[in-house]
Amino acid sequence: MRMTTKIKDPFTLGQILQQGRLQRGISQRALANQLGISQKWVWEMEQGKPGLLMERLFMILEKTEITLLAEFDTEDVPTT
Repeated sequence: MRMTTKIKDPFTLGQILQQGRLQRGISQRALANQLGISQKWVWEMEQGKPGLLMERLFMILEKTEITLLAEFDTEDVPTT
């Protein structure tokens, strides 16, 4: 099944990213290694930790009346 969700803030974005990662059976550490970043950074993104980039992104989206959507499959996805 395909699901679409409005991303209204960093916390919602983090939840969606975490859900996608978990559905694919990827650990935070494995994802971080694949991306060449720290596991802590993945954790912070999934927690919706505020940062300057995120704050500015959502300010711009609000002021320009742009809606950010995430679309993903809710069924099991094979790990690549």
